[in-house]
Amino acid sequence: MNNYDNYKEYDWEDEIKDEGSDFVLLPEDDYDFRIKCFERARYSGSDKIPPCNLAKVTFIIYGAEETVEITDNFYLYSKFEWKLSSLFLAIGLKKRNEPVKMNWNKITGATGKCRVYVDTYVKKDGSQGKSNKIKRLYPYDKEVETVGPLRPVPPAPAQATNWIPGDF
Repeated sequence: MNNYDNYKEYDWEDEIKDEGSDFVLLPEDDYDFRIKCFERARYSGSDKIPPCNLAKVTFIIYGAEETVEITDNFYLYSKFEWKLSSLFLAIGLKKRNEPVKMNWNKITGATGKCRVYVDTYVKKDGSQGKSNKIKRLYPYDKEVETVGPLRPVPPAPAQATNWIPGDF
């Protein structure tokens, strides 16, 4: 699955109407999330991480009034096993202190709770930018009070309706 699935190519004379929305930056806090999708990729390597498989996971974060999408990278490399475990533990597909075989086909539509922070970075033009990033994924069985969305988190899509937290 790639990020192209939700989009289409336009013909030269097609009608357009979407003007986008204003950029939303959530304050640092705890939020509910749903995994929108993930993409299997290959990381080409760097000084710190050799070439390896990479899962690009897109989270929908539910703020009090707005929703924000955050994409986070999960390197399939032993140095980051803790981060892979935290993902599967957060959505109830891993039991504490037990190994689990990663089942990526079950993560889309899964829900959980996370800590979001505001990251400050330098843009290519030298100016300063800000974006939201996930600081921590909470285990599914941890009691965490989150910023409550105005509307309840929508039910999982049809392909994930059989997902039950802790169901292995």
